[in-house]
Amino acid sequence: MKAYILIKVRAGDLKDVVSHLRKVEGVVEANMTFGPYDAIAVVETADIAKLGKITAVDIQPIPGIEQTLTCLAVEV
Repeated sequence: MKAYILIKVRAGDLKDVVSHLRKVEGVVEANMTFGPYDAIAVVETADIAKLGKITAVDIQPIPGIEQTLTCLAVEV
């Protein structure tokens, strides 16, 4: 399962947040973005329960993160 987590970050914390995201198990890519969201993390997990844990326990508590939006990737 693959998901894109769009992240709003408090001003001044972007570099630290992206660095921290890259250390989270399951995060295969993390980058700064321009637009309504400040960063994006690409997460790959075995199932949705593991995705939920990573999002709630490992990503959302990172200092500087204000909001997340998780988008599940669907292959067509």
